[in-house]
Amino acid sequence: MMITCKAAITNGKGDFFIDEIQVGEPQADEVLVKIKAAGICHTDYDSLNWNKNLVLGHEGAGIVEKIGTDVKDIKPGDAVLLNWAIPCMTCFQCNLHNYHICEKSSPVTGQGHKTNLGHAHAAGCLWQNQQIERSFNIGTISEYTLVKAAAVTKITTDQLPFECAAIIGCGVMTGYGSVVNAGKVTPGSSVVVLGTGGVGLSVIQGAKISKAEKIIAIDINPKRLEMAKQFGATHCLLADPQDKGLLRIAEQVKALCAGRGADYAFECTARPELGAAPLAMVRNAGTAIQVSGIEQEINFDMNLFEWDKLYLNPLYGKCNPFEDFNKIIHHYQNKELLLDEMISARYALDDLPKAFEDMLTGKNAKGVIIF
Repeated sequence: MMITCKAAITNGKGDFFIDEIQVGEPQADEVLVKIKAAGICHTDYDSLNWNKNLVLGHEGAGIVEKIGTDVKDIKPGDAVLLNWAIPCMTCFQCNLHNYHICEKSSPVTGQGHKTNLGHAHAAGCLWQNQQIERSFNIGTISEYTLVKAAAVTKITTDQLPFECAAIIGCGVMTGYGSVVNAGKVTPGSSVVVLGTGGVGLSVIQGAKISKAEKIIAIDINPKRLEMAKQFGATHCLLADPQDKGLLRIAEQVKALCAGRGADYAFECTARPELGAAPLAMVRNAGTAIQVSGIEQEINFDMNLFEWDKLYLNPLYGKCNPFEDFNKIIHHYQNKELLLDEMISARYALDDLPKAFEDMLTGKNAKGVIIF
């Protein structure tokens, strides 16, 4: 029996609206989840122009309603957070423990990445009597969703509220993992963070957890820099939007780092014109990391690579769903990582236009839809 519920839908031509969808019974390896909270991410806004009908959302948490016949470790009533980088456990990359870049199931790198569908059960979701895809295979801005069992991680809600669990599943994991898994930031090191939205704040927190000595936040928004201090930044630099490639502010970074530049720099702005900027911030043999998922063509001045610098482009903080979510929850419970404080506003589903507006104007670190 199909469930009729409300969801945020885009036509892929820049428009979005709230409408009813029908969500079906779980197949053997699937679970039906009643969504309790869904995070709002810039990628959700980008998906409005992916030229297809789509159920929006890829950050979410909720309660399992039904399970497929092959699902063993999840049961109805379990609270779960959702993970869009779904491993198949059998492909070349999964056998290397690179679960985040699974060759079969990932909506970004897998066989279905051209449609952001992967191996999701498309027939399990209908809109206007037609099959409709779920963003990143999970479509969380919906009262119910149908996902692979491998997409869920059990949580305990008395220790982790649903809204906090929801934002872990993309933005927090991406920022934290880029520091801990990709950059492998070392104690006593210096770190630069370009852009202090939700992902940038998670990078700052990852650097703090990694015991970096200097954490230098850079943004054009003074209010966000004030927030960066709360989350662990030791220095804040206000950037000039006219500073091409942030080359002038890079000189301030060098002055703070013994004249040579930082050990690590993380780009979290999603602005193509700043894709090369972290290279200008790091010392020789330093590491620049592009966190925000820039996919446009970028022109690099190869002088920025001198000398022995590394430039990494990790996906989703190299997420290992079997380890990283529990680590993040542990840090949250020990008050080493702030999640409640990152949520600037909570919205009803019908208020999604306002949630997008607040995100785009830089008002929020993270906004969350509460069901």
